[in-house]
Amino acid sequence: MNETQSTGLTRRTVIQAAGAAAAAYSLIGAAAGTAAADEDRPEAGDRLVIHPVPGALPINTTYVVKARTPGGQWKPVPVLRAGTKTINEKTGSGIIRHTSVASLDFTGTVEVQVTWSKGTIPSARIRPLSYDIAHEVSGDTITFSLTEPRNLSVEIDGDIYGNLQLHANPIEKRRPEEDDEDVIYFGPGIHTVPNNVLQVPSGKTVYLAGGAVLKAQVSFNKVENARLIGRGIIAETDGGTTVAFSKNIEIDGILVMNLKTGYSCTIGQSKQVTVRNLHSYSSGQWGDGIDVFSSEDVLIEGVWMRNSDDCIAIYAHRWDYYGDCRNVTVRNSTLWADVAHPVNMGTHGNPEKPEVIENIVFSNIDVLQHREPQVLYQGCFALNPGDSNLIRNVRIQDVRVEDFTWGQLFNMRVMANRYNATPGRGIQDVYVRNLTYDGKNAIMPMVVGYDADRAIKNLTFQNLQINGTVIHDKMRKPGWYLIPDMVPMFVNEHVKDLRFLDAATSAATVAPEITSAGEVTTTKKRIFNHLVTATALPTSFGAEGLPEGLRIDEKTGLISGTPQERGTYTVTVSATNSAGTATKALQMTVQNP
Repeated sequence: MNETQSTGLTRRTVIQAAGAAAAAYSLIGAAAGTAAADEDRPEAGDRLVIHPVPGALPINTTYVVKARTPGGQWKPVPVLRAGTKTINEKTGSGIIRHTSVASLDFTGTVEVQVTWSKGTIPSARIRPLSYDIAHEVSGDTITFSLTEPRNLSVEIDGDIYGNLQLHANPIEKRRPEEDDEDVIYFGPGIHTVPNNVLQVPSGKTVYLAGGAVLKAQVSFNKVENARLIGRGIIAETDGGTTVAFSKNIEIDGILVMNLKTGYSCTIGQSKQVTVRNLHSYSSGQWGDGIDVFSSEDVLIEGVWMRNSDDCIAIYAHRWDYYGDCRNVTVRNSTLWADVAHPVNMGTHGNPEKPEVIENIVFSNIDVLQHREPQVLYQGCFALNPGDSNLIRNVRIQDVRVEDFTWGQLFNMRVMANRYNATPGRGIQDVYVRNLTYDGKNAIMPMVVGYDADRAIKNLTFQNLQINGTVIHDKMRKPGWYLIPDMVPMFVNEHVKDLRFLDAATSAATVAPEITSAGEVTTTKKRIFNHLVTATALPTSFGAEGLPEGLRIDEKTGLISGTPQERGTYTVTVSATNSAGTATKALQMTVQNP
């Protein structure tokens, strides 16, 4: 039995904190409530796992979902009810609707069957559209196959509120043992803990098994080397997860839904944080997805955020968090903002000691929705420095924005609004590459500096496609039109060195210079992130001599993974643009835990 340092609870006490009632809940979706309930393996590479859900959770009956491996038997997939929120633009009040959420784990190939309880399906689509999921509609049923993990929205007759979200996850690779002294284990059922906050000690793993529902916030506060993993659910509590003043923290595979208040995930004044495969639904006030404050070396990947406020927000100082915010990578993710911004950056800071938000990368992102009546809070990508913040070195690349309901594609604005004591100091060195928008509802985006001293400088759009048209400086247009008129985009006089390039034109005039650190230290078998940064708009990155367990993302420059052996390694990192390649030696020390 393990006694946690922060709560004084033994692991078994935590597991049984809901009392005998936890065991009394029926489990829907799995015989005998087993964690890996339904498995078919007619072929070597195909596996399917469907987790149970406690019968006390709200269920939606709009859809009946089944899944199987090829040639196997159809298995029922539980469908949960999550809340969504939109704003009544005439009154400002919130409109709460219910949506459907289902999850499964698989490898190889899985076949999915979705039946609509309302009858014959008039039309159907599966988003993100970039996945191009082939599907068949027959009467009241849609059938399709998947060969890799996907987060999907199945929509009948264009309905984006009464839709079905399907999270087709990879099968867990790390399922800890119940009796591991370093694990706080929650099995299938409903669980609570004292004061509704689980304080995670250093070195501990919180495991939410499939079918586990924790009605408590999970807090990493002033700890190191701790994790929250599994296929369980955090629900009906104030806030989902909080990482504060901590280091080497990992969150992976959790569903956060129906929170009473607060963000799904808050990261404040912390280092080396990875959030992976997190699924979030919110309908409360200030229902943000993931907010990052004054933190460094943060990776957010494979997440699905459907939120009643900003999906991803990156700030400097707020509340008790102080300091710059840098080296944040968001990749391979899907963002759906029923209220406010899919991405918001820069609003909060410390005017008394101005801060910097820098080295921010968004890569391979699908934006499915943006609906915001307030013009000052619009923008699928909002770079809005206030409170004397400076935003610099931002890359937004390989992004697909589908037609959304209400708002702007971009809002890059040095500002002072009601949250700010002072204006921001500026926006510098932003590279937007390979972004497409297909739709008719976006209103005019804004790129606005505050004044001559608080300007926007060095903003490059490359291969920006608006409804199939690439916007670039050499495109055919009336001679008296500006290139931003062709978006159309409002740009004021405090924007300097704005460029629109086609895909073939070089964005660089000189070779890069690598600006990231030349020495880093990490810990054996702990998650690690290091972002290689460089000047002159590099388009690819490399690294040679990495320790086993680490790899570099050539598109973003992020070195990430879990180093397996201690030692000192000399790694050669590189950054390349059309003018040349820069290299730099990176000394990497991997130490024992």
